[in-house]
Order: sequence, then structure tokens, then C-alpha cells
Amino acid sequence: MRAKRDRRALSGSASCSILKQLGISGRSRRSNMKKLLLWSILLTLVILAPIPAKAEVNIHIGFPLPPPVVLPAPPEVIVVPDAYGVYAVPDIEVDIFFWNGWWWRPWGGRWYRSYYYDRGWAYYSSVPYFYYDIDPGWRGYYRDRHWHGHRWDYERIPYQRLHSNWKNWNTNQYWERQRTWGVQGYQGRPQKQRQELRHQRQEQYQKRPEVQRHQQERQEQRQQQKHYQKRPKVQPQEQPRYEQQRQEHRRQPQVQQRQQKQRQPQVEQPLRGQEPQHERSQSRDRQHQGESKRNKSQGKTERGNEEGRR
Repeated sequence: MRAKRDRRALSGSASCSILKQLGISGRSRRSNMKKLLLWSILLTLVILAPIPAKAEVNIHIGFPLPPPVVLPAPPEVIVVPDAYGVYAVPDIEVDIFFWNGWWWRPWGGRWYRSYYYDRGWAYYSSVPYFYYDIDPGWRGYYRDRHWHGHRWDYERIPYQRLHSNWKNWNTNQYWERQRTWGVQGYQGRPQKQRQELRHQRQEQYQKRPEVQRHQQERQEQRQQQKHYQKRPKVQPQEQPRYEQQRQEHRRQPQVQQRQQKQRQPQVEQPLRGQEPQHERSQSRDRQHQGESKRNKSQGKTERGNEEGRR
């Protein structure tokens, strides 16, 4: 025991001497320990606290999610001509676009979007606005390096450069005005022609069989929701007979109790200083009995006196 105490004293003195050499006092140690405890508590709260889902994502449980896309590295993208602020991933067979800070993907006649290119896909209830500006043959033009008869010197944009610059490019219209999407001697289509092309592409898209199937699914879901919302509530008159009988059975004992209370005669309570009639009659009878007893006793005594005189 003494050896252990000596060891503890030596270790304590050694640690105190080291702390003194470093210029750390007892108060500073306590303050540092308090800071460490506070930071550890804050970290645990941050880790255990539930992360709220982003409100912009429209998740629909009724539709399946697309299969995952496996990429060895973050993808490089190209700017799609005539589609303002739209970037496409050209090296995969699946259509994946980047627009307005989201990654977009069509699948099964439906649209999905995510903040990530390889996960977190969520159902989007309509066709995104940019899609009808995209030329359906953009992949063929990409392979041939020509865009409607003009040389297309596209630029492959790395993933990090895209995410750090896409906002400034959109506000300044960098690819449309300064670079003309990399297409040599090309000018963008006028507004009227763009609107006509958008209308044609929209009609073609609506005729796809997978899109029509998806529209039917949505209509069925809407009808089910309307039917559920319009379902009339059961009124008390329309309730089944057994429920009415149960309610009547519950009410009967209450009604009987009320009737019994009404039938019971009400006993008048006497006023202060007054006795009830039956008590008065009883007291009178007692008085009469006492007087009769007294009279009898007096008669007996008188008879005895008369006999003694004789």
C-alpha cells in the first residue's frame, strides 16, 4: 500500500512539475477540461440530431426509383447548344443532365432529380422546363463534332469546375454569348423558332408509350385520392342498427335513475325551533300516559288512607 501511495505521489509531483515548466496552472487545466466537455457534448448532439430532408425534393412513395448508375469517378460534362444552362454527361448511355443546381434523370416515363449524380434520386412530378430545349440528336452531333453543319469544338468540363462556376456562368450567360457553346460561326435560334421546336418536342415526348403509361398511373392515383376525400362521413341517422341499440341501452339506466328520483316523495325538513307533527303527537301521548299513571297512583293512596281510617 505504501509503495502504491509513493508511486502516485511521484507521478503527481512529476506531472505538476511538467505542467509548471509548460506554464499551465490548475485553473487553466480546469478551464481546458470544461471546454473539452462542452465541445464533446456539442459534437454528440450534432451527430445524433436527425438531419431534416430538403423541402425542395418532391418524394413520391408510389413510384419506383431508378437503378443506380455506377461511375468510376465524378463525370465530366459538356454544354448542350441551344439549351441555356444545360449540361449533359456524354460518356454513359443513360441520360443525365445538370441544370439549375440539380442532377436530372428520365426513367420509365418519369423524371427524377438529386443533388448528387449517383445517388439520392427522388421522383419529380412533371417534366423539367429545360428538357424541351434539348435536341434529341445531341449524342450523334457530339460523336461527329458537328452541330447542324457547324464545327463543334466542345469543352469537357470537370465536375469540380462545374459545381464551383455554374451560377456565375448562368448569370453572365458565359457559354451562350462569349463562347457560343463551342460551335464555330453559330448563332442561337430566334425566340419564335425555339417555341415552335419546344412544342414539337413536347408532342413527341407525350406520344412515347412509357410516358403514356406513367400518365395513366398518375390519373388512377388522383382518382383514388379524390374518392377517398369525397367519401361521405357516417351520419348518426345512417349508423347501423346495432350501434343505435347500444346507444339506447346505455341511455336506459340513466333515464330510469331520473324517473326514480322524480317519484321519491320529498321529505320536508322542519324549520329551526319547530318539531314535526309526528314528534308532537308522540310527545302528547307520553304526557297523557304520565298523567294517567299519576292519577292511578293517587287513587290507590286515597283508598289506602280510607281503609286505615276505618
